[in-house]
Amino acid sequence: MATPRTPRRPDALTMEVVELIGEVVSRYHADYEEAAAGHALTGAQARLLSLLSLGPSPMRKLARQLKCEPSNVTGIVDRLEARGLVERRPEPGDRRVKVAAATEEGRSVAQSLRESLRFAREPLAALTDDERVSLRDALRRMLGEDAGPGGHG
Repeated sequence: MATPRTPRRPDALTMEVVELIGEVVSRYHADYEEAAAGHALTGAQARLLSLLSLGPSPMRKLARQLKCEPSNVTGIVDRLEARGLVERRPEPGDRRVKVAAATEEGRSVAQSLRESLRFAREPLAALTDDERVSLRDALRRMLGEDAGPGGHG
């Protein structure tokens, strides 16, 4: 009978990497909030618009992706719809279900938002192509995604 193993304590290098990831996440969120404000959006509105720029989605799915209540998503969609950035449409397979979809202007704002992130222009742009590929592949491995040759993205 195997005895349960006590998990090893993380080594100093692992802890340093964890701290650096935390700092990257913190800076990314601050940059994202600033970019959203530059487009007169809240962070939640910007995140929802970004998701919808990838394709229409039912409200419940958006709520799961944003980790919030469906009623919150309804309010965010209402505000984005009032600005002409989002519209509600019937689900093609079930016309009783409504999906939210980015309008052409909404997709344009989402693209502009992504391009305005200083984080992408400054620290990442300072890395060589090879360093960015290595970083991308390492992050994909950490997330359990395939980093195959050429990857995706």
